[in-house]
Amino acid sequence: MKLDGDLSFSADYFQKCFEQFRKQPDLGIGGGEIYYDFGSELRLEACPKFHVRGATKIYRKACWEAIGGLMPAAGWDTIDEVKANMLGWETRSFKDLRLIHHRLTGAADGFLRDRVKYGSVCYTCGYHPLFVLARCVYRLVRKPYVIGSLAMLFGYLKGYFTNTPHVNDKRLIRYLRAQQLRRLFGLKTVWR
Repeated sequence: MKLDGDLSFSADYFQKCFEQFRKQPDLGIGGGEIYYDFGSELRLEACPKFHVRGATKIYRKACWEAIGGLMPAAGWDTIDEVKANMLGWETRSFKDLRLIHHRLTGAADGFLRDRVKYGSVCYTCGYHPLFVLARCVYRLVRKPYVIGSLAMLFGYLKGYFTNTPHVNDKRLIRYLRAQQLRRLFGLKTVWR
């Protein structure tokens, strides 16, 4: 299990998580959904259907062994799930199990550094360039409108020009990129 220290959750959180693993033998990675407390309301941190936030991951031992543990680099919390999915494991967040994260994702680095870091992670993980470009375009409608997208693109391109080490698993990269292209064309993927 991997759990951040700045989370709050119910006393029966782990019991309920383990019940989900017992019900679904092919569930390899799971965890609750992350919410942020904005005073009068809790807001869900949206993420793809297959993704379990890095702040709260529980691994089935057989899945952990199959994926070979975690990649010691930024992006580990996507690569572990993509590899698990490629090997036939299910990964998902449990909608009815809430965790309160007491600091927004990326807040420690500051917004622009976080966007550059995200672009770098996309490179490290082997994301398809068209998928990254689409993410940058999608990002244009969120504040800060242009600079956030440019920071993300800068982080991705920086990986190419500085020969940043990236995932060295051709089968995994092919699988990830195929999933990303399927998503761009509206086909079924691990994202949906």
